[in-house]
Order: sequence, then C-alpha cells, then structure tokens
Amino acid sequence: MQIDLTARTAVVTGSTGGIGFAIAMGLAEVGAHVVLNGRDRGRVDEAVSRLSERVPGANVAGVAADVGTAEGCAALVDAQPDADVLVNNAGIFGPQDFFETPDDVWERYFDVNVMSGVRLARAYLPGMEARGWGRVLFLSSESGLNIPEDMVHYGVTKTADLALSRGLAKRMAGTGVTVNAILPGPTLSEGVAGMLQAEQERTGRSLEEVAADFVKAKRPSSIIRRAATVDEVANLAVYVASPLSSATTGAALRVDGGVVDSIA
Repeated sequence: MQIDLTARTAVVTGSTGGIGFAIAMGLAEVGAHVVLNGRDRGRVDEAVSRLSERVPGANVAGVAADVGTAEGCAALVDAQPDADVLVNNAGIFGPQDFFETPDDVWERYFDVNVMSGVRLARAYLPGMEARGWGRVLFLSSESGLNIPEDMVHYGVTKTADLALSRGLAKRMAGTGVTVNAILPGPTLSEGVAGMLQAEQERTGRSLEEVAADFVKAKRPSSIIRRAATVDEVANLAVYVASPLSSATTGAALRVDGGVVDSIA
C-alpha cells in the first residue's frame, strides 16, 4: 500500500507540536505541500525548520494565526486560500470542575475546539467540491464518547466535533470529498507530558512509565495499557487524508487503544 499526496496541499491547524506536528510530518513524507499553523510566529517558524530538517525536500510553509478566533481563521484562509486536505487539529484541554467553569471558559473551548473547524470547513469545502476531491479531518477524542467528569466542557466540544464531522460528510455526499473524525485516546503529546511532569520528577521514573500508570488509573478500559504515541495517531490521519480512504466518510475512527468499550 503506497500513499501519494504529491500535488496536494494540506492545512493542519495547531501543528507546531504534538499530534498536529506528527500529522503534518506524515503528510509531508508522502509528498503533500504542508501548511503548518500556530498562534506564535516564532513557534511556527521553528516548526517549519524542524519539519524541513526531518523530511528533506519537504514542501512546507507556515502561517501564524489564532484559529480560535474568526479573525485568525480569516487570516489563515487569506494566506492559504485553497486546500485539498484540512486537518482540524487545533484544540485545548484541561481539567476543571463543572461548577467552577464559567461561561467564558465554555466559550473559549467552543471557539477553539469547534468553531475553528466550522469556519475553516466553510472556507475550504467549496473549493474541494469544485475540484471533485478533498479530505477534511476533525481531531475529536475518546472523551467525546466517554465524557470525563473533570472535563465536561472539553468532552462536550469533542462530541460536537463528531456531530459536525458526520453532518458535513452528509452535506458533501457524492462530491468526492470525505469528512471524518479521528478519536485519539491518551496520547503522549507535549501537553500530556507537561501534565505528567511533576509526577515524573517526583518518582524519577520514565515519562512512558508514568503515562502508563496514568492510563491504568484514569482509563482502566484501555486495552493497550499505555499511552499512544503521536506517530500512532498520525499514521491513521495520513491514511484518512489519502486517496486510499475514498470509501470512508462520516466515520468516527478510534485510535484510542481500546479505551471506548464498544464493538461498534
């Protein structure tokens, strides 16, 4: 099985690190022109340099824009008017008790985790439809199915991403454009590593060991009994973004290590 995205342009939001960067690197490795995105110009430039070093000859650009705002989405589209692949990866997370989560936090989570995808899909889907080919991916989460009691606000936004993905897939029926959601489980990204840093320092154990203990304690239904790597998530995303996935649309594709206890 060979994946070739030569002559395709892929926009990956929130891609200066973590899962987003891994997806961008995977797309670059199969020939796509990749547009990295983040809020900070310095971090975007650093990510472009890092990807170019890891994938010699990669066709990569970067756009600094906060896609958690309407203005930031417009700036990204102005800088990159067309895309064949859109990966809506930008997202924020963090534990906070429901009764201590004010409206402005809910609104910020919706703006970043949901409305960024709404705005960018609205901008890029018409061009994909006109060209008769396109791929849109939403990075949801197993938390969209298993709503965490300590992150209700986050879980609700990830459920919304599933609904948005499914609805847009139906809206693009018969056009050659597919829309899917990917649901990672616990993944050893920079964000998770930062959350576990204090425990790692306290115990002197490796990050992977601390992450495995976290998974066993917080996600005991995990079948792999460890955190996934960002590359494991990216592998699925690259396939879904490719021509080989042409019969897969409207799907919620789990790369959660078996956390969601379902056969459906």
